[in-house]
Amino acid sequence: MTAGSDCPLCEADGGQLIWRGDRLRVIRADEAGFPAFYRVVWNAHVAEFSDLSAADRAHCMDVVVQVEQALRHHLQPTKINLATLGNMVAHLHWHVIARFDGDSHFPSPVWAPAQRPRDTAQEDALRARLPALEAQLRATLV
Repeated sequence: MTAGSDCPLCEADGGQLIWRGDRLRVIRADEAGFPAFYRVVWNAHVAEFSDLSAADRAHCMDVVVQVEQALRHHLQPTKINLATLGNMVAHLHWHVIARFDGDSHFPSPVWAPAQRPRDTAQEDALRARLPALEAQLRATLV
């Protein structure tokens, strides 16, 4: 697959840009009910992780791990969900999602039906902690 107007991650960042390097970027996704939903997006258009060289795969996973560690450090989530699906957008990207006991879908995936109503107070409290998390990411990612 080549880059083009049919790929939203080639046309735009894909969310709130937190950091951009030569090979990839970190964005905060606009996913209702999940304020701590981040994506690590490969800048060049490739569909599969195996399309990358060994060095690029290692770099990509290092960034995924750094995002996970920042989420754990700043938010103390119940669990971190990692996923690379690409069924809807065939452009390599990793989902790094902080999950909490009280979120509307826990323990199911964020794409499953909700288990309970959203706790907007919890979501707002998490949002208030994101600036420090994102400042750490900008300071440490290379």
